[in-house]
Amino acid sequence: MNGGAHLAQVLEAQGVRFLFTLCGGHISPILVEAKRRGIRVVDVRHEATAVFAADAVARLTGVPGVAAVTAGPGVTNTVTALQNAAMAESPLVVLGGATATLLKGRGALQDIDQLSLVRPLVKQAFAARRVRELAPALERAFQVALDGVPGPVFVECPVDLLYDRELVEGWYGGRGGKGVAGRLVQSYLSLHARRLFAGAGEARPSARLEVAAPEPEPAAVARAARLLSRARRPVLVVGSGAVAEPAGAAEVAAAVERLGMPTYLAGMARGLLGADHRLQLRHARTPALREADLVVLAGFPVDFRLDYGRKIARKAKIVAAGRDPRLLERNRRPTVTAVGDAGRFLRALAGKREGKAGGVGAAAGDPGVWSEWLGTLRARDAERDAEIARQAEEEAPPVNPILLLRELEAVLPDDSILVADGGDFVATASYVLRPRGPLRWLDPGPFGTLGVGAGFALGAKLCRPEAEVWLLYGDGSAGYSLAEVDTFVRHGVAVIAVVGNDAAWMQIARDQVEILGDAVGTVLR
Repeated sequence: MNGGAHLAQVLEAQGVRFLFTLCGGHISPILVEAKRRGIRVVDVRHEATAVFAADAVARLTGVPGVAAVTAGPGVTNTVTALQNAAMAESPLVVLGGATATLLKGRGALQDIDQLSLVRPLVKQAFAARRVRELAPALERAFQVALDGVPGPVFVECPVDLLYDRELVEGWYGGRGGKGVAGRLVQSYLSLHARRLFAGAGEARPSARLEVAAPEPEPAAVARAARLLSRARRPVLVVGSGAVAEPAGAAEVAAAVERLGMPTYLAGMARGLLGADHRLQLRHARTPALREADLVVLAGFPVDFRLDYGRKIARKAKIVAAGRDPRLLERNRRPTVTAVGDAGRFLRALAGKREGKAGGVGAAAGDPGVWSEWLGTLRARDAERDAEIARQAEEEAPPVNPILLLRELEAVLPDDSILVADGGDFVATASYVLRPRGPLRWLDPGPFGTLGVGAGFALGAKLCRPEAEVWLLYGDGSAGYSLAEVDTFVRHGVAVIAVVGNDAAWMQIARDQVEILGDAVGTVLR
């Protein structure tokens, strides 16, 4: 087998169904061998799209998404998508082509120091130097991507490790020149070629890796339960980190319901409780946080979205649960820090609460204590919904975006998936549209990246072919991936794209014009 076949065997063993790519001579054997093993090779028009699509697959399935990109510019084109995945804690593996092992640093085509470029963006970067190292490096990459805090991993695959041995030895043959020096050089080249393939036939792929999610410490769960038992105005904020295990999303939803706390959902957790659950609040989160005496943050860090902690009352107790201890302690020191999977924390907390006899929240929150608080928050939601309905009736030529999105909300089927890629238009969609169930809303995450849309929609539709996938574009963000309409057509991937077209980068223009009095750089056609 050539090196491409070694890699394809590992992908097959690890349950990879899709390989996203933009072709290049450095990686062709990977694509051909993956196809031979029944892995669907999905070629796109920009490498960032390939990584975004792999990211979406990871979020929806729990299996690391995989992209293969060619050397040099192919790798550099993935930088934004890699950082987006890292900040969203999304597990994926990027296979990067590279120049031949003996030509690195000598001015070969598309040869740069790729490892130095990607190391700050990924959990770990591997570089194979022999054919026999390819499979172990890729297997290790899958483990690292899933272990602890999930994230992207990079594997560099030099071109002379991927093609057939006879062809590679031909590349190195007859290059030494004449005379004694030439023969010595040729001997060295031939020896190097043999070393590349030494032991390659002994490589065997391992069984599919099972990496357990980190459990929260029981002591932290117990402390959180005690705080909850004394709370009179608790608020639960559930973020993407709580659904890092897609297969357990339904159990997380059941745990949230058993806890009985007023709940705000964000990021990938949107839709966790369905379209209209009694515990779910959609508006006026900031006033609720400022009035709460206990705030439980499950998989949702204290960052700009919470004004770096200033949106939470100073005297409120805070319980922060998530896999990354650095994020849990950032900006506001929690009363209880629960390091571990946030979804598992909620399940454990619900179990702890149910184990108590009587008291506040014995099974699903004590209605006599929390019902008034929940009623106050629901009244605010109703007031805001009425305001949105009034705004939908206002004249806003040529189309009122709130009216448009309310019409879309009325016809969304239960199996729909919403992909958000934009500024103003998507911000409006976030408070008008109601995802119908868990894992039915995809947005970039805390990096706020524009351009994720086509890749996310591609990955979502491939994973859930029966679902209606709606891609919500701003007219600015659409420009990043309009070329991928060709990808949708070539691969028979039917998504529905809606472009909110106000001929401007309006989210920027609004403040820029007000503060600086100039719309320069914000006007589109």
